[in-house]
Amino acid sequence: MSDIQGTAGEDRHIYTKAESRIIRRRSMRLLGTLLHPLRRLMALSIVVIVVSTGLRVLGPALIAYGINTALPQAVNAADWMPAFGVTAVYLVSGIVGALLIGWFVVLSAKLTQAILMDLRTRIFRHTQLLSLQFHESYTSGRIISRQTSDLESIRELLDGGLNQLVQGALYGVFTLVALFLLDWQSGLVLLAMGIPLAFLMRWFYLQSQKGYRESRVVSARLIVQFVETMTGIRAVKAFRKEKRNDVEFGDISAEYRRVNLWLVKLYGIFDPGLILLANITMSVVLVWGAIRVVNGGLLIGTLLAAVLYVRNFFSPLEEVAMFLNSYQSATAALEKVSGVLEEQPSVPEPAEPVALPDARGHLLFDDVQFAYGNGRVILPDFTLDMPAGQTIALVGTTGAGKSTLAKLVSRFYDPTRGSVQLDGVDLRELSSSDLRRAIVMVTQEAYLFSGTVADNIALGKPDATLDEIQAAARAVGADGFIRALPDGYDTDVNKRGGRVSAGQRQLISFARAFLADPAVLILDEATASLDIPSERQIQEALQTLLADRTAIIIAHRLSTVAIADRVLVMEHGRIIEDDAPDALIAGTGKFAQLHSAWRQSLV
Repeated sequence: MSDIQGTAGEDRHIYTKAESRIIRRRSMRLLGTLLHPLRRLMALSIVVIVVSTGLRVLGPALIAYGINTALPQAVNAADWMPAFGVTAVYLVSGIVGALLIGWFVVLSAKLTQAILMDLRTRIFRHTQLLSLQFHESYTSGRIISRQTSDLESIRELLDGGLNQLVQGALYGVFTLVALFLLDWQSGLVLLAMGIPLAFLMRWFYLQSQKGYRESRVVSARLIVQFVETMTGIRAVKAFRKEKRNDVEFGDISAEYRRVNLWLVKLYGIFDPGLILLANITMSVVLVWGAIRVVNGGLLIGTLLAAVLYVRNFFSPLEEVAMFLNSYQSATAALEKVSGVLEEQPSVPEPAEPVALPDARGHLLFDDVQFAYGNGRVILPDFTLDMPAGQTIALVGTTGAGKSTLAKLVSRFYDPTRGSVQLDGVDLRELSSSDLRRAIVMVTQEAYLFSGTVADNIALGKPDATLDEIQAAARAVGADGFIRALPDGYDTDVNKRGGRVSAGQRQLISFARAFLADPAVLILDEATASLDIPSERQIQEALQTLLADRTAIIIAHRLSTVAIADRVLVMEHGRIIEDDAPDALIAGTGKFAQLHSAWRQSLV
């Protein structure tokens, strides 16, 4: 797991100093891994910016030479060569400096885009690899925030802010050195003004750091609110939740505006303070220099160059301040991104997986105990043997542990104690490829991805031919309605399968499972979205789908249970009844009562 546990709650967490240090180290590790492959490009960029900055700083010194030396020679001795020479050097340094700056902008853009591409890909790949436990606690809106607004903040830092910092800092250092070489007394004045300047910069840095961290948190909440509202728009419409959503979204928007206005106010204090310090420094240098010029201790060209150097020293500090803005925002974003990337799957890949290319489907729960996180124990002491090829129906009230059992078989979670075995091999020892090929779950949601009907059926077997796809659809009774679609198997199902009904989506998911041909098939309320006539129509298709494979059916509709070889009635994570459907119906137990109530409801 990551250095700070519980990334899902990180957005609202207030860190201690120790935690903040850990998070900063985590962020720096991530930054280091991003920059390491680009070290040659970085080295070239550094050389280019150092040379270009040196040429830019040379300007005031050339002006001082021109006024102090070249101009008197031209006037007194009619010798124009020094004047022409210094002018030529000034023009060449300016042109070369400008070209190098342009080259640096291109190099930094390449560097930025390479880092962003690497980071964007890492986030996508890593969030896919993380276990279901992470995704059930970390909302999709916050993951989208990591991939969008957080990456945009990092882009702004690398694309513009970093250029401002490098150019501003280098320009400031080179200017100070040049000023000391030209006139050490003016350099001391500038150095003395560095004390209040350092206090101002530190104050702005600390205050903006707090503001931008809060800004990232509120920004993530804003995205979460929007994404959840749009994703659940049907529920919003059904329950007339628009006005309540307006109020909630308005409150978060107002908080976001407040945070951003506070950051603007900080800059509104910093910028005038910076200008005031610059004006005071220039005034002191100008007055002290004028006195020395009158006394003959300083040349007028040197004074002009000193004033230019002081002005040039303070000018890029505004750019540095803008970098601090970008830096705070990007730092907060990098902390969130690094937190996601530091998360480790709770269901890890085995170091040395056991090969199981041709699974038969024999499942065994061996003294299994399971609880979600630190919550209550769902399966206290669970042992169950499922022979290969047997169809088992799980029946019980909500919360009995049926879906948990299915998630353990699919290895969405690992048992807290004991083992779940397939053909005698612990699921924790199987590679994900063998596991996903051997075990397939069909859920009630029947999610369809953007693309054609054929693409969605071929999800479990991407290399399937059209004939194989059509054969799978015919086997589960989906071929008829698919051919009736505008483009048949080439029909785009639209977002989340919006062009087909809920029952049709479920039939497509059955065809998908049939084509994948797993050894173990799990149907988790897979017929819940079908009406009674539709369900009766696909009973034969279900029998075709379940033939010659181990099957686990979780259903509240007892009509679906009738095709099972064996029924397990669960209660509080334990099996209280286990027998063939007819035998249980003939008895007086829990299943007989449920079946009787179901028959009466049909009447």
